[in-house]
Amino acid sequence: MHTLSMHESQQTSADFRFYIENHTRNPEDLSRKQVRIYQLYSRTTGKHVQVMGKRVNANGDDGGKFALLVVETETFGSHIRIKGKESEHYICMTDKKKIVGRQDGRKQECVFVEEFLENNYTALVSAKYKGCYLGFNRKGRPKNGSRTAQTQQEVHFMKRHPKGKEDPLEEFRFTTVTKATRRVRRLKLHPRRN
Repeated sequence: MHTLSMHESQQTSADFRFYIENHTRNPEDLSRKQVRIYQLYSRTTGKHVQVMGKRVNANGDDGGKFALLVVETETFGSHIRIKGKESEHYICMTDKKKIVGRQDGRKQECVFVEEFLENNYTALVSAKYKGCYLGFNRKGRPKNGSRTAQTQQEVHFMKRHPKGKEDPLEEFRFTTVTKATRRVRRLKLHPRRN
């Protein structure tokens, strides 16, 4: 039995090495991306960012089909691409610093960097245009990136799960602790000694 577990551990490390070699060779490899689905709640409008084809606004309802966003995160770093699940258009910033929806999200102008703020909100700054943030005015219309700053409420967002839906990758962060889960956790942390 000891030789079997030894063989298994060698097999596992070989598989892992093979995985690392295969998945770090090509920087554009899709397997390096983490994909999450959530909504972006706008601090200014009290509604959610939605991608309706070429139009992007912050007037989406909680759980609305255009407010569901597919967020692709690079495994290393906080660079993300945001795509409307329904419209399949990415949120991008043009060279005139306007926010638009585009079908092809591979360009640098469709990449944003997450900045986590002290007030528990997140700001998204363009990876291409430094100091230009994704932001929306009180009517939910996109602000020109050149007129934004991290301190403005218009660029503050909160990640939220759609009504009644949980992201299995994030679930552990949002689970409510009941007596049963507390007992299970205690058993896992401190197994009884016989």
